[in-house]
Amino acid sequence: MERHINTPITGEVARGLHAGDYCYINGTIYVARDAAHKRMDETLDRGDDLPFDLTDNVVYYMGPSPAREGRVIGSAGPTTASRMDRYTPRLLDLGLKGMIGKGKRSPEVIDAIIRNGAVYFAAIGGAGALLSKAIKASEVIAYDDLGTEAVRRLEVEDFPVIVVIDSEGNNLYSR
Repeated sequence: MERHINTPITGEVARGLHAGDYCYINGTIYVARDAAHKRMDETLDRGDDLPFDLTDNVVYYMGPSPAREGRVIGSAGPTTASRMDRYTPRLLDLGLKGMIGKGKRSPEVIDAIIRNGAVYFAAIGGAGALLSKAIKASEVIAYDDLGTEAVRRLEVEDFPVIVVIDSEGNNLYSR
């Protein structure tokens, strides 16, 4: 099924998505990779606030290349999601509703997806130049010292993804 969804993603919307659905995301999503996830985990350990509210938001596991002249962002393909697995259950328990990446997730992440009524989307690896066309604005909002691994806020329009793991734990990778 083809779906057009807006962020933030409510629990109701997340529960209405099913493994195999093709989705086009509109609105704000956040970018964070390995180093940013580690830093966010350390921030939470200190009892400090994260650089953005996780509630009903979506994190895209991506490290963009530099933007060419006249473009908002360079190539923006997904990175392997399993590298964030050690941090993900905690973020889901704090309200994160969706993640975009590529590849399989750990049993702990799948359990947290189910527990929190969240969803894991896949973006097509190797299609970063095409995906970048759906990104209308990009702003570094935290951890600028991490370079391409800084936390970014993106505004996206019809950003194409596939539901890989839905809120009930149905998983395209295990079919």
